Amino acid sequence: MLGHHYTRTFLETAVASLNAGCNLELSYGMRNNVFMRIPQALAMGNITLQMLRDRVRPLFYTRMRLGEFDPPAMNPYSALNLSVVQSPEHRNLSLEAAVKSFVLLKNSRGTLPLRAQDLPGKRLAVVGPFADNPRVLFGDYAPVPEPRYIYTLRRGLETLPVNVSFAAGCREPRCQRYSRAEVVGAVGAADMVVVCLGTGTDVETEARDRSDLSLPGHQLELLQDAVQ
Repeated sequence: MLGHHYTRTFLETAVASLNAGCNLELSYGMRNNVFMRIPQALAMGNITLQMLRDRVRPLFYTRMRLGEFDPPAMNPYSALNLSVVQSPEHRNLSLEAAVKSFVLLKNSRGTLPLRAQDLPGKRLAVVGPFADNPRVLFGDYAPVPEPRYIYTLRRGLETLPVNVSFAAGCREPRCQRYSRAEVVGAVGAADMVVVCLGTGTDVETEARDRSDLSLPGHQLELLQDAVQ
């Protein structure tokens, strides 16, 4: 109604939403939200009581499964804390998910994976604003774990038997201030270079889309300096 003008009133919006199958409103803290018009829509015959029951039933089914109507002592979810969420089993599952979700667009001459037995004596440079900044590694609405569980590219690569040099080039994703000398100095003597670029929530989030998909700021220049 407000952004796309698909409907004109809160009542019309409530009816359209219910007819489309929506049963829960995220109302941004409004006291007088859209679904407050449901009783009026029911009274006017815009929706039926059976439809309303069909929409409400899965909400309460979910709340019952979550134990919201049980005494806290009977609810196993009440005892969950970060020691459970960040348990070794869950961290191993996160690692497995990360490995299986990799998208490798190109692997010239079989460069990857980096094998520990081939690395002694090699020099590796890791550069870019995403190379060693934990804050920028998480997307919009992402949970942030304890810092000791966050492995940046630099931290991960430094676990390998290889000499790692590092240069951010620019301190944040917008990359307005770029130090070419810093990057060139880090990659100059390297056998391998890992360049870490992107956008992150500093640049784009929900309701803050970008008009193009190009790298922000001087990041493209950083990439060109790293691989020339």
